[in-house]
Amino acid sequence: MIVKKILVQGIVQGVGFRPFVYRLATNLNLSGTVKNLGNVVEIKLKGINDVIEEFIHRLQNELPPIAKIDSLEISEVYNENFDNFKILESDDSYSGESVIPPDVAICDKCLAEIRNPNDRRYKYPFNACTDCGPRFTVIETVPYDRIRTSMEDFPLCDKCEVEYRNPLDRRYHGEAICCEDCGPSMEIYKGHEKVDSENPIKYAADRLAEGRIIAIKGIGGTHLVVDAKNNGAIKELRKRLGREMQAFAVMSKDLETVKSYAVLSKKEIKTITSNKRPIVILKKNKYYDFPESLSPGLHNIGVMLPYSPMHYLLFDESEDISTYVMTSANIPGNPMMITNEEILSLDNVADYFLLHNRRILNRCDDSVIRFRNDELSFIRRSRGYTPEPYKISEKYSINKDTVLALGPELDVTFSIAKKDIVYPSQHIGNTNKYKTFNFLKEAIEHLKRITKINEFDTIACDLHPQFFTTKLANELSDVYDAQVLPVQHHHAHAAALANDNNIDEMIVIAADGVGYGSDKTSWGGEILYTDISDFKRMASLEVQKMPGGDQATKYPARMLASILSNEYSNDELEDILKSNYSHFFKYGNIEIDNVIKQLNSNLNVGLSTSTGRVLDSVSVALNICGERTYEGECSMKLESVAYGARGDIEIPFEIKNNKLNTSKILREVIELKEKGENVKEIANAAQNAISNGLSELAIRNADKKGVNQIGATGGVFYNEAITLACKNYITSRGFEFIQHKNTCAGDGSVSLGQAIVAKLKK
Repeated sequence: MIVKKILVQGIVQGVGFRPFVYRLATNLNLSGTVKNLGNVVEIKLKGINDVIEEFIHRLQNELPPIAKIDSLEISEVYNENFDNFKILESDDSYSGESVIPPDVAICDKCLAEIRNPNDRRYKYPFNACTDCGPRFTVIETVPYDRIRTSMEDFPLCDKCEVEYRNPLDRRYHGEAICCEDCGPSMEIYKGHEKVDSENPIKYAADRLAEGRIIAIKGIGGTHLVVDAKNNGAIKELRKRLGREMQAFAVMSKDLETVKSYAVLSKKEIKTITSNKRPIVILKKNKYYDFPESLSPGLHNIGVMLPYSPMHYLLFDESEDISTYVMTSANIPGNPMMITNEEILSLDNVADYFLLHNRRILNRCDDSVIRFRNDELSFIRRSRGYTPEPYKISEKYSINKDTVLALGPELDVTFSIAKKDIVYPSQHIGNTNKYKTFNFLKEAIEHLKRITKINEFDTIACDLHPQFFTTKLANELSDVYDAQVLPVQHHHAHAAALANDNNIDEMIVIAADGVGYGSDKTSWGGEILYTDISDFKRMASLEVQKMPGGDQATKYPARMLASILSNEYSNDELEDILKSNYSHFFKYGNIEIDNVIKQLNSNLNVGLSTSTGRVLDSVSVALNICGERTYEGECSMKLESVAYGARGDIEIPFEIKNNKLNTSKILREVIELKEKGENVKEIANAAQNAISNGLSELAIRNADKKGVNQIGATGGVFYNEAITLACKNYITSRGFEFIQHKNTCAGDGSVSLGQAIVAKLKK
């Protein structure tokens, strides 16, 4: 007989791991112990070596649904003896590279219970077990035990206590378990007044059927909810919320309902039905019959399935509604509301409030995924995935620094890196808003607690000196006595992409709206060479003026004027703009005159190579969209108009001095439009010209550097048509096309890239 100690790191707390170990050990007649140590699990086993080896094999191959093992540290111990196998109480004596699991959807067994009239948890909206329910949003610190979660507020009743203490029960040490006798409860409010109702969920469903707007507090935040087929309710929600045009996500009761209005591939079905339950961006099918106000001007819509017991009960109590709008309850730019007091402050938006009394300790917004040409792409990696860590590629020679990477300024996540592990945060948002900036600081403290990382050697941030995250980096450098490492925005994008694909050298097309360049101008259409630790800018789109700076982003007709000014005389430009686009200028023809003067005098004019600004200008030129009311609006509507084009038109591109001439592309768009060509075909041709031009630039510089792999990163590569055009062009020339797999093409993975660059610095 021997005794072995196994330290298990990964997602091994809050997932039924200890009872799984107990059942496996007793099945093999092994004695010993299992317990949580900080954020790892310690197993001690006494038995014959071959049997212990079988245990280790089965341990790794028969895991509970949510569990994940990243590493096993096995050693032989002496002077210990065991008569049987026991589960010991947790202690805090070890800190490893583990993390608690994300929040996951209700499992089939718990769902069956809330729908079974004979079960004691019938219609109970907080049903959970070790296989499902909240984790990340309810934990305060590790080890993951009930006393360190918001469930501490709800002492177990006798019946739940029996389940909680029985190692053979699926609720054994399920920290979120409860029932109506001991757990959280729901209440319905009209304004700040509580409504007397025996069934608050049924009451809410009835009000939704009447066209009311209801704020519903969930697992990691709050949704604003209306009937997705009620045009009046949707428009009223837009008016009250101040979201004029941005598409609302919806939740349908089941997969069959989704199939009735959207196109789904096998991969999309697998993802939308997974226990992570993200929002998946799906193409509308020919039977789509929702109001235009739901997803205006777009060919796709964000869809999710129910993930909490409350969601299922809401549909069960609804007689006629099979799809609800489910949009985050927050003032645009601010974080989701999580306390009942602040949620009730939305009384100018919501008519009713369906609330509960369980504290949300950490906000966590819905994740958003899009499949581009049947390849998964994260738009927002949050609920269901966070804080599952990334591993830094073994190809890189990393340093020993512990790193806090703060991301850019918009669509922020942050990351903490220790050894070869990077822990990403949930979606934070736009940190130029005061409340979101404070949320960022709170979330940093929370992730520090659950990873047991309290000191940092390096604070990585964006190169832009005016970002709030950059200023925070300088503040925190004093707190931790850490160095600050600014990382260029697109270099960070490239590092995240490279790590995602285990690559140590490549040419990268970095195409997005904006990123602060090394030359202090606005970049966004770049060809970079990177060996991951560093980069070199090889080529770019043509530099264009931005009259009025950020005004040209909000009102892209200004950008169109700038781009066309390189191709037309002042008089010609004035005629084109006043004849076709004066309605896109806030002050009409007077503003057009002023913009032309700005361009000639270079007064209050920025410089940009942004692909996003060029696509926005095409959208304006084709009269598709002339004002950005949400991030990416004009470009997204351009993609939707181009969707389904036959490809009858081709727009040539020109490269000179390692720059793509975007002015000529826009001139061609204008001339094709004046000839009366089909707008859909012009939109498609313009996207292809930009894609092919960027791809040709990348290929030329890949040849120059002797590199065979060409990557694509940045928010532009959420566009399915552009991604496919680049892929086809690049692979047809014998190069390998690299795209994001488990990271965001947009800014959501910039902090990951910053952390990787910081870990590679000598």
